[in-house]
Amino acid sequence: MNDRSSTLVNPERPVPLYEHVKRQVSEAILVGEWPAGFVLPNEAELARRFGVAVGTLRHALADLVAEGMLVRRRKTGTAVTGRTPAHSLRFFYRHFRLRGPAGELLRSHTQILSVVRTLADARQAAALELPAGTELVSLTRLRSVEGRPVMHEELSLPAARLPDFPERPEDVAELLYLYLLEHYGIRVTAVREQVTAELADAVDAARLDLALPAAVLAIHEVSFDHTGVPVVAGWHRAVTDKYCYINEIS
Repeated sequence: MNDRSSTLVNPERPVPLYEHVKRQVSEAILVGEWPAGFVLPNEAELARRFGVAVGTLRHALADLVAEGMLVRRRKTGTAVTGRTPAHSLRFFYRHFRLRGPAGELLRSHTQILSVVRTLADARQAAALELPAGTELVSLTRLRSVEGRPVMHEELSLPAARLPDFPERPEDVAELLYLYLLEHYGIRVTAVREQVTAELADAVDAARLDLALPAAVLAIHEVSFDHTGVPVVAGWHRAVTDKYCYINEIS
């Protein structure tokens, strides 16, 4: 694992330090940097790498042991179990709904196509439980796997909750939910989804490189913060010819 201690933690952010460590360890596991059976360095070495106290590190590791990602072994130390609940809300910041045909985790690249300020139409207002005409930040994103576009997304968020949100696509964070947590203290804790199969339209064909007629998976998502207030309304359109849809919430 690369030594990223200088960028791992920021005491001014509203997230406890041990949560930052948990995120870094879980990401190393989820993307295969620490595979199943990998034995972690000793606690003192890990604490030095992450730039935290040993007690903070132990808190993070204890949580990951309780969640099944790590196991403590008497003689060899703490090891990766190979169990990766990538779609649990605990790991929601790195989640991706499409997996390979055998259910394997896929690494996706997210490209921000546009970020604009808009006024909520009837559909957006209903999803976010806001009056029509409320100012929104609206994002268009394209997700690719191994260079192939597989999902495009339209996301809408209340602008009033996002002061100074980036205006240029290249400045928008790829991990949106993590950005909301670390910059605005908005923690997504629940998601409601409606999934249907639909015929692809011209926008789908252009963004996903499809030959019409074709089918797409349509996902309408509303994400809620810890108080139950909607914070993100999303409309996702995905190909599924070589992928399957898995969304585990635990």
